[in-house]
Amino acid sequence: MSDQTKVDVSQQAYAAFGHGDIPALLSFLSEDVEWSLPGPSVIPWAGTRHGHEGVAEFFSLVGETLEFEQFEAREFVGQGDPVVLGYQRSFLKPTGRMLEQEWVHVYALRNGKIAMGRFFEDTAAQVVALAPPEFGSFWAFAAFEFPRSP
Repeated sequence: MSDQTKVDVSQQAYAAFGHGDIPALLSFLSEDVEWSLPGPSVIPWAGTRHGHEGVAEFFSLVGETLEFEQFEAREFVGQGDPVVLGYQRSFLKPTGRMLEQEWVHVYALRNGKIAMGRFFEDTAAQVVALAPPEFGSFWAFAAFEFPRSP
């Protein structure tokens, strides 16, 4: 599969997401896709999920928590596996705070479908935005318990 074809597949998946069409987005993923956003458990959508059901759960949690004001995939890099550079500005429904971040998403494709997605985002900003208002904003993350590596 050419680098351009890989970029085309990832662009089509982002277009589906931009239209809120999660079933269409899932059609670009392999049945056994691995979907991972490293981060602490206080971020509802953080962690690793598998298969279409796991990815659908990821987007359900994102939809329950975030209201996107702006979400842009700004650059698609296609030398090898696709890498997407982007930006988002979102309203956090539970706290009323805004989250603004740049991100990097990395994909691996197999047989024309996305088989792996890794998402590198500003999880510190996410934790602060998710903190209950009574914790303040800057040091809010100190009140949360973070998982420890085994």
